[in-house]
Amino acid sequence: MARVIWSEEAGPPRAAGLVIVGAGAAGLVAALRARAAGMPALLIERNAVPAGSTALSAGLIPAAGTRFQRMAGIADSEALFAADIRRKAHDEPDPERVRAVVGAIGPALEWLGIAYGLPFTVVEDFTYPGHSVRRMHGLPSRSGAELVDRLRAAAEAAGADLVTEARAETLVAAPDGRILGLGIVRPDGSTETFGIAALILACNGYGGNPALVAEHIPAMAGALYFGHPGNRGDALAWGRALGARTGDLAGHQGHGSVAHPHGILITWATMTEGGFQVNQAGQRFANEACGYSEHAAALLAEPGGIGFSIFDARIAGIARQFEDFRRAEAQGAILTAPDIETLAGRIGVPEPAFRASFSAVEAAKSAGLTDAWGRDWRGIAPLAPPFHAVRVTGALFHTQGGLCVDADRRVLRTDGTPFPNLFAAGGAAIGVSGRQASGYLSGNGLLTAVADGFVAGAAAARLVAQAAA
Repeated sequence: MARVIWSEEAGPPRAAGLVIVGAGAAGLVAALRARAAGMPALLIERNAVPAGSTALSAGLIPAAGTRFQRMAGIADSEALFAADIRRKAHDEPDPERVRAVVGAIGPALEWLGIAYGLPFTVVEDFTYPGHSVRRMHGLPSRSGAELVDRLRAAAEAAGADLVTEARAETLVAAPDGRILGLGIVRPDGSTETFGIAALILACNGYGGNPALVAEHIPAMAGALYFGHPGNRGDALAWGRALGARTGDLAGHQGHGSVAHPHGILITWATMTEGGFQVNQAGQRFANEACGYSEHAAALLAEPGGIGFSIFDARIAGIARQFEDFRRAEAQGAILTAPDIETLAGRIGVPEPAFRASFSAVEAAKSAGLTDAWGRDWRGIAPLAPPFHAVRVTGALFHTQGGLCVDADRRVLRTDGTPFPNLFAAGGAAIGVSGRQASGYLSGNGLLTAVADGFVAGAAAARLVAQAAA
């Protein structure tokens, strides 16, 4: 259980300088920044191998104005990116927070590419909902597992210390809010306390805590949780105990396309490129083009929380660039049929209703219409045989609210002043998605993870250097 102990003493047993809780993308990037500045960095990770929510994602990071975009002939700007974020989030996020994140992410990806050889390229064959241009950057496999593995290898090669199978539990804090130490618990029950000069909380949000989900996101209570089980809200609990300011706690990323029962993420390109979803009655029920996050609640509201994504071989070819999709095919989650009548039988929906849904979609494409759910079908290619389907459900991926931070990612008190040596990054910090699932712009999770880790790692390293001088 995350807790805070108040103490006048500044000498916990083992001195460690900079400590980072969580070895996902945020924590690993922060460690790399600290090591680049010549500062030691100690990562505390509850699992045997770093993974976190990063490994469960597609590993795609949006950024504007990068050399990777220029190589692909894509014109973009930070101002356009920031406008896209604000528009998708209904102008709810703090504009300064949006600018700080957008301004950091491009340099962060450039630095990771140049300094550590991460071979980012831009997804060029489809545009994610809400983005004005194609700005999703990913590694060759288009998987979060590759991203976290490459970051871990880079951090280890750079000399960062990694303590695994260690659950961060107790913060030791002075009366002025300065963090003096961090207590960890190992699987055998043994404990250890590290004395610290600066602490970065990179342990994501509270999606793995059903009680907090029910409190802040009742619409997703009981939904499939597709994030890391270690995301228990520790940063939020520590922050509240310390008197930190929090914000947008209802914000979250859902996803309306998790193969069921296989538990594999199916790229939303299956929808944006011309596919659609039906429920178990063979009928459409929502606008699939709005975004995969808000679509989760729409799908979960259907009988059994089950639907079927319908697409064709052309779209499958686009989706196949993602390792998750290839894995879904290997496990038999992707069904194929030569015609819609056969496909209806394969997925077990009433053929007349399914045929009517299919025909209505294709007629809207042909006429360039906007349908009853508000989806604009202009310029979208018709589906052609063979057709594909996958049984899907909605899920909660991660939360987007958290601890409020300043430009250096120092955690703020309720009065707006920063704690002396406490930082937050990624899911532990307030995001840029506002208070609603519909505010989540594709990639916002890894956007803040990498951008915040990049900034917090450097700022914390400077603080440690000043304390040692």
